[in-house]
Amino acid sequence: MSSITFSSQHTSGFGSSASSISDRELHDYSSSFDVVPDVSFQTNPLSAHPPRSSHHATGSTSSVYGREVYSNAEEVVEKTLPYDADSDYGDDKARAEAESKVRKEEVWRELLKTTNGRDKALKAMQYSLRMYLLFHSSFMMTSLLRSKTRRPWDIELVKRCESTIGGLSLTRKCLILFNWLTPLTSILAQHDSVPYSIDSSGAKSKSKPLLHTFLHTQPPVLLELVNGLSDDVYTFARLGLIGKRLGERAGRFSDWCWFVGTLIDLVENTLQRNVVSGQQHEVESRLYTDSMTGATTKSNPKASKIDEQELARLHREAYWIRVSFLKLVMDLIFVSYNVFNMKRAKNQVQTFTGLAAALLSTSKLYERHKMALFKAP
Repeated sequence: MSSITFSSQHTSGFGSSASSISDRELHDYSSSFDVVPDVSFQTNPLSAHPPRSSHHATGSTSSVYGREVYSNAEEVVEKTLPYDADSDYGDDKARAEAESKVRKEEVWRELLKTTNGRDKALKAMQYSLRMYLLFHSSFMMTSLLRSKTRRPWDIELVKRCESTIGGLSLTRKCLILFNWLTPLTSILAQHDSVPYSIDSSGAKSKSKPLLHTFLHTQPPVLLELVNGLSDDVYTFARLGLIGKRLGERAGRFSDWCWFVGTLIDLVENTLQRNVVSGQQHEVESRLYTDSMTGATTKSNPKASKIDEQELARLHREAYWIRVSFLKLVMDLIFVSYNVFNMKRAKNQVQTFTGLAAALLSTSKLYERHKMALFKAP
């Protein structure tokens, strides 16, 4: 008999990015899995199945460029997966019964407490009204071909909807003002962490200037900084504080930042999907090998249960990664119309992609807050 001892391990990763003026949301996710420290057991050296651990290293659970260094609480809620990887939900039936006890009103209450949640809710309202106006205009065109007149109440309704859409858009822009403070704070914290050097007079001084820290900051962090600044300039122009021409230039620059950031997140999302797919294949292969060698649930219940729970977790993780991928694709299509100044079917395409992105991101936030209430004591 041989003794094997496992030591405590922990891996975690977080990624985030700030929102932009016109539906600028990006994606990262996090996962962590803890192993109980100092666990020892005896194993049969003749056994064909090695002991299994519930710890799985995921090489790309954090961002490629490490944007987790400046993530804040609300951004983590929206950018991470809607559940914790180290949570043991048990079987699906017990999990569904426990989740049914969480009221929808409570979930929406917690979601709307956050700035990010209010932004997503207003975005869904904004693009739902835009979608309604699209169908309404198509219907009215058909009616005009028949009667050639428009009723006064219909004209007033369209004006009210357009005014509401403009108000919701401006409100969302004001909600994300000063988001550039988040990456700036992380850059300054990185600069403050640099050790002091003592000059010839014995005085302490920074070994590297602040400009050096900015130049050596990860590109996505700088991208979020300049994106947040340009967003604010555009918002102030909408509010009338600065000139319209400067605001339009800032808005176009912010669109380019959003476009590049979305491409980066699509690459990260692809890496994450590949890692999760590899883990799924590994667990499925292990379960298949056990079934072929006769290691059933009765003969080895603990190992089988661990693998089944891990496979269920990976399936949920893969599902929400696919949701994030679809949301990023919608964002990319939306911003491409602004960046490349495309005109054909712009209103229709941006309305559809904006509404789809709003619903997808809201569903992630809803599930995240639902899981938080589910696990609350």
